[in-house]
Amino acid sequence: MEAVVIHSTLFGFPPSRHVSFAKGRPNNFLCYLTRPISSHNRFSYKVVRIQAATSAAVEDGSSSETDTTPTPKVIIDQDSDPDATVVEITFGDRLGTLLDTMQALKNLGLNVVKANVFLDSSGKHNTFAITRADTGRKIDNPELLEAIRLTIINNLLEYHPESSAQLALGETFGISPPKQKVDVDIVTQINIFDDGPNRSLLHVETADRPGLLVEIVKVIAEINIAVESGEFDTEGLLAKAKFHVSYRGKAISKPLQQVLVNSLRYFLRRPTTEEASF
Repeated sequence: MEAVVIHSTLFGFPPSRHVSFAKGRPNNFLCYLTRPISSHNRFSYKVVRIQAATSAAVEDGSSSETDTTPTPKVIIDQDSDPDATVVEITFGDRLGTLLDTMQALKNLGLNVVKANVFLDSSGKHNTFAITRADTGRKIDNPELLEAIRLTIINNLLEYHPESSAQLALGETFGISPPKQKVDVDIVTQINIFDDGPNRSLLHVETADRPGLLVEIVKVIAEINIAVESGEFDTEGLLAKAKFHVSYRGKAISKPLQQVLVNSLRYFLRRPTTEEASF
């Protein structure tokens, strides 16, 4: 079994840390997270060969290949519920009850305290309110949040392999890479807005890749800016983040905003390597 290990921390990273995400996986392999393997909240990645799922194996959803494949969306919301992290998954009208996804979240040491489904013109939206099983609190650990994101996406790739060509992570973990590519220099947008006297609102949009949520938070933390809450969306080939941030309990000044924008832009536009670690 190939494995990468994530060491758990809070939003502020300790001096010693290491996160590694294997890249360039063959397209017939799926990489997914399994349950914590120690009391230190370490997570292992298990790599298994997958085949295209049949309609009977698709978490009670539809997998018709004759329709236009919708854009998969995974939203991790830290703002809407003060007591839980809210996850929303949308893939047109193809998703079922997602019982396997809920079980995969439980295997990460999480409780699904509430589940809901609603429909609108964009399709069926499955939402879960989740908390840590050991504390009963919402998740404030960026590495665990990224583990949740990758677990959900990998379950989507397993049960809906047609989503692989619609997701940036399909190239790494899916059965087929995206048909379209995005230029990270073109799609990357970083903006900071005032959000009251005590915090600012950071918007980041860029090409998605494994470990991105953790990497963005690390860059922010390295210039001593605190991340208070936010939302991280995976939308097809793109990742869209919204973070409430502050510096020493106050909104970020214009000079520091420029430092943050330059740091993020430099990091996000850096060429990726076979294995990214820090």
